[in-house]
Amino acid sequence: MGSQESAPQALEAISPCKNLSARISLPIKAQNFHQASIPSGDRNTIPATAGIAIEERWLDLPKGRMRYLKAGSGPPLILIHGLMGYSFSWRFTIPELAHHATVYAIDNLGAGLSTAIEGMDCTVRATAERVLQFTNELGIGNFDLLGTSHGGGVAIMVAALCAERHDSRLQRLILVAPVNPWSPHGKRLAPFLGSAFGGLLFRNTIERWRSLDYLWLRRMFGDGSKIPPDSLDGYRMPVLKNHGFRHGSRIVTSWTADLAELRAALPGIRDYPTLLIWGTKDRAVHFQSAEPLRRNFRDARLVAFKGVGHLPYEEAPEDFNRALVDFLTAEKRN
Repeated sequence: MGSQESAPQALEAISPCKNLSARISLPIKAQNFHQASIPSGDRNTIPATAGIAIEERWLDLPKGRMRYLKAGSGPPLILIHGLMGYSFSWRFTIPELAHHATVYAIDNLGAGLSTAIEGMDCTVRATAERVLQFTNELGIGNFDLLGTSHGGGVAIMVAALCAERHDSRLQRLILVAPVNPWSPHGKRLAPFLGSAFGGLLFRNTIERWRSLDYLWLRRMFGDGSKIPPDSLDGYRMPVLKNHGFRHGSRIVTSWTADLAELRAALPGIRDYPTLLIWGTKDRAVHFQSAEPLRRNFRDARLVAFKGVGHLPYEEAPEDFNRALVDFLTAEKRN
């Protein structure tokens, strides 16, 4: 297939040491964000939000057809969603970032509304390769990379591939509760769900019983009252249109091997300026793993949101966006 594009209380502490982490706990405010509607694959533009036009685009790659959203102008910034997420996850983030960057929010092949060929390699390395294919096909030069959860692991692997190949285009990393070798969560559950029996059990319960959607989504939030009203329908759409849960079950089959590869890759990416963002009440990727991950980098900042869960960009979007913009614009101020 050829490549073709179609159109909580207070600041806790800040390290004063140069080139070391600033570790911050930020207050969480009540949010009342209005979401931009997410297209179903048959429109080219999402209605403008806060004066920002968000375009829906498609790109043919060797292993499938990738859907992505594009908005804004400025230095390229690529957003990589987590397991069971897709570009919808960034609906509160894109409008703010678009004032400072050209934002590309991808649906990884097989996820969201992006299609994939049968039997596609879903390892973290193969997924990272497809992110780089995306940048190559669009002719993207220097870029920043933001990845969350499993997408954070993909972002780490993209950085490792760039370092291995002396590809200097990647400038900075933003990792939001990324899967990492120091978090015990998922090390047992993921291989079970990736097994034949576990996958069958999963497909015959969570995939079919929509009444369970709230339970797994509630687990992603520190405060269930902060779940946006559009989240349940938004995250159900890829299940209805693109067998999203089945793609997720293929990802977890290589979970253990992927974690081992990430551990091996981390020393090679220590020179990338990095922002780490975490919720202290994360039940998916343990907050205690944030500090050992931070120590991997020579120049990393850790921002922690008190009482927030695994999806700070949905649970505390205003504070999340502020942390991102501060990081992305720091060099301009200096």
